[in-house]
Parts: sequence; C-alpha cells; structure tokens
Amino acid sequence: MDDRGCLAQPLNRAPHAAPALGTAKVLPRRRNFRHLLSVRGAQANGRLALIVEHLTPILELNIPRGAGFTAAIAIIGSAALFGVVRGGHVSSIVAQFEEARDAAANALGFQITEIAFFGQQQVSRNEILATAGITNRNSLLFLDADTTRAQLKSNPWISDATILKLYPDRLQITVREREAFALWQESRKVSVIAADGTVLEPQVTQRFAQLPLVVGRGAANRASDFLALLDRYPAIRSQVRAAILVAERRWNLRLKNGIDVRLPESGVETALDRLIALDRDKKLLSRDIVAIDLRLADRVTVRLSDEAALIREEALQEKKVKRKGSAV
Repeated sequence: MDDRGCLAQPLNRAPHAAPALGTAKVLPRRRNFRHLLSVRGAQANGRLALIVEHLTPILELNIPRGAGFTAAIAIIGSAALFGVVRGGHVSSIVAQFEEARDAAANALGFQITEIAFFGQQQVSRNEILATAGITNRNSLLFLDADTTRAQLKSNPWISDATILKLYPDRLQITVREREAFALWQESRKVSVIAADGTVLEPQVTQRFAQLPLVVGRGAANRASDFLALLDRYPAIRSQVRAAILVAERRWNLRLKNGIDVRLPESGVETALDRLIALDRDKKLLSRDIVAIDLRLADRVTVRLSDEAALIREEALQEKKVKRKGSAV
C-alpha cells in the first residue's frame, strides 16, 4: 500500500493492451448489422400490415360461384372480338348477319316484291337499285330509308331522293335529278357539269355536245353566274364559242370566228355594252382581227391578224410614198 492507503500497482504490470484493429471493427459491425436487420424487419412488417389492411376488404368479398368461369369467357370473347376487328372481318360478319336477318323477315312475308320509280330521266332503274344497294334478298322490314337515300345521293345525277315503304312488300323511290348545264374543260379534259358545278359525266357524249363550254380552273363553280350575265346580251352570247376563266379572276370570250375578247375583272356589263356599240357602229366583230382588249375603262385595244397587219403596213408605206412624191 502507498502512503494514501491505496493498493500499490506493480510497476512492471503491463498496461491494458488496445484491442486489435480487426477486433475493434468487427464487433461494432455485427452490432450495426443486427440493428439494421431489426429496423428493416420492423419496416417490412409495417408494410405487410398495411398491405393486409388494404387487401382485407377484397379478401372478405363474397365472390359468387361461377365468377371465374364467367371472367374466363369474357376474356376469351374479348380476345376473339379483337381478332375479328384486327383481321378486318367485321364487315363480312355484319353482312352475314344482315343476310340472315333479311331471310327471316322475307320468310314472314316482308320480301320486296314491287318497286315504283318516279323522277328518273338520266339515271336508269338498274342504276338506282345498284346505287341504293337493293337486291331481291332485301326485306322491306329492315330496309333503312335514310341510309338508302344517302346512298342514292352519292350518284352525281341525283340531287335528292324520297324513299317510301309500303308494307308489307312494296317500295316507292322518287328522285330529283340535276340537269346538264355546261361543258367544263380543265387540263384538256372535258366533263359535263350541273349548274352548281357538280361533275355529272366524266366524258362528253353526242347528246351533250351543244352545251356551252367553260374553260379553266374554278370555271365550273362560277359558270352559272357568268353565263346568266351573258344571256342578257344575246347578240354576243350567240357568237360565243367558249368562256375562259383566267387565273380564277376574270373571263375571256372566244368567239366562233376566232376573236378573243378580253373582259375586265370588274365592270363586265360596261365592257359588254361598249363591245355591242362598237360592233353596231363599226362592225368590229366582222373585221380581220384576233383580239379585242376591253380591260381598260378608257380605251379599247384591237390586235389585227397577221395578214391584216401586213396589209395595213403596206397601206401606210404607200401613203408615205405618195406624201413624199407630192412634196417633191
């Protein structure tokens, strides 16, 4: 013991050795790993409890017997429907269904046995039936009047149609046709058009050869108004071979004698009045000219033919020679 009553420590006693480097790190890691497992386990248990809490109402549902079979049938049916749509078989299936439906109605006495036609002139009865899609297999019971009317109006000659179903087996079809109004030429292609610009025939037959001719892009839709204006000038209208729409803005007239009359974009009536006056007073349209320009309000420009221009030039030269001779 020392002088303070404490046990003396031997001087040669080895101090506490520091733990080895490896031991000092392994023990804390083991403790941390176990702690991490315990924390994660608690979190996992919490999540599991939350999942069970949400699934409990579903698990407690009273699912009726056969629900699984019904669901399987629904899935198979959906897959079959998808295959039908994806494969493009819907139209054929619908057609088969309609044929079976019409056959059943026909067996009950609703087969169409008589069809009355009214109003057709340019369109034949067979064309009307083909356009409407009516055959001897259709039943009156399932014939859709609105659909039939829409199909008939797809024919350019038919502007409107009325479908009347007279049960049990009679059908009445009344059509209102467009009238051939003019010939329209664009890009060297000539068609028969109605007054509203509808192309009635892509080619011109002999029965339409005498219709007035309009030429140019957009001329079909503007022909009705312009030709109505020309009708107010019968002296000019009778000499017109073709009306040509230039740049969709103004008209030129090609007369039967080959003269081109260039009309202004606006004030067409005034220009035509001037043309009539010039023809009445100076026989302008009977002269050897190729063009008359009426586009300017304050003047009229006339272009002579090559022969007329040559004759005029010779006449002018002859006058000059005579003037020189008289001056000498």
